[in-house]
Amino acid sequence: MDAARGILALMGSGETSPTMVTLHRELAAHLRHEPRAVILETPYGFQVNRNAISAGAREYFRRSVGLTTVVAPDTDPDPDGVRHQLRRADWVFSGPGSPSYALGRWHTQRVGEILHERVRRAHGVTVMASAAACTVGFAALPVYEVYKAGHPPVWLDGLDLTGALGLRVAVIPHYDNAEGGAHDTRFCYLGEPRLAALEHELPDDSAVLGIDEHTALLIDLDTSLARMWGRGVMTVRRRGVSVPVGAGTVLTLDQLRNLVGGTGRAPGAIPAPRTADTPGAAPAADSPPTLQEAVATSEARFDGAHAARDAEGMVAAVLDLEAVIAAWGADMEEDQGGEWARTVLRGMIRQCVPHAQRGMDEPQATLERIVPPLLDLRGQLRSRSAYDMADHLRDALAAGGVHVHDSPDGSEWRHTPTGKDRKDAPAASSE
Repeated sequence: MDAARGILALMGSGETSPTMVTLHRELAAHLRHEPRAVILETPYGFQVNRNAISAGAREYFRRSVGLTTVVAPDTDPDPDGVRHQLRRADWVFSGPGSPSYALGRWHTQRVGEILHERVRRAHGVTVMASAAACTVGFAALPVYEVYKAGHPPVWLDGLDLTGALGLRVAVIPHYDNAEGGAHDTRFCYLGEPRLAALEHELPDDSAVLGIDEHTALLIDLDTSLARMWGRGVMTVRRRGVSVPVGAGTVLTLDQLRNLVGGTGRAPGAIPAPRTADTPGAAPAADSPPTLQEAVATSEARFDGAHAARDAEGMVAAVLDLEAVIAAWGADMEEDQGGEWARTVLRGMIRQCVPHAQRGMDEPQATLERIVPPLLDLRGQLRSRSAYDMADHLRDALAAGGVHVHDSPDGSEWRHTPTGKDRKDAPAASSE
């Protein structure tokens, strides 16, 4: 393949998690041999751990996708060099962080112009996820300021990459977020009241384009086809009226434009046939579980094994959860449950402790009930000069780790499971 296929991928979340590996591989399959692949770190460029985040992302794409990447740093002193790098790249990826910070930096560095040009010219694969996805519409949501700093909800001017496709939308990732539990964190942590208020500020010919977590909208810039991929749906919302577009559904850009403009009808739920030229055709059922789902499954397995007094099953559930947490270690999202998963893991381990302690204590407690009567029997045998039988009983006890020492004052015993004397576990009984 001489040139990278033109694809714009908008991801709702999970961009460096196990749930999206299959999609990343399919997108990478459209690239030429040894592609130029760039990670644009700007959305999280203000964070003190940005280097660690970038390193984790590079390792994720190398290990899981087979893609060798370079990082275009937010602090690069040569903006012209960054723009040139992005213009020539076959694959560009940008992910979580702050949409408002990214927009400010990309405006100053004129990076937005290059991203807009990539979409307009259908050049290469451009992946915008989470916070970066927030920036691609004509209006953008300042998530950090609204949700984390309590600022009044407002729209910012976005990059309007979708405008190059005739789509006048405000893109909202994390559309079905449920982290808040008792409080509403849907719509990228806005909640219904704030989204409803912001909707009224949008022009009549525009709409909110919501993308669920672990879900992606894939726009083939060469064929003008849009396909939904992943575990959730895309929602086109106008004035509180929502039209869901399910995973596997294929729309023409004209159909999607009509939905945005309010003149289209809801698409059918039957997925289009998959072809070699259709990116991201995997159905939702093929997607691995989210971290939350995997943790819930492991915890349920552990609880079931605990109820069944199945120690091996309990340990297997603990080890499986540890493997899940390791697999999600490269996830760039900060609020996707990593600490919660570790809390569940620690809780499972703590539940194993009393059972293990009882197991360690039980041999000694049981022997203390069994051995004294046997020693009493042995004493009776010796008093009747049945020394062979007494010695046979002593040898049988020794085979079980109970060693008997005879003295003028009686017989003492010690349990030594390892076959060696243990000073911390003596027990004695006298005849």
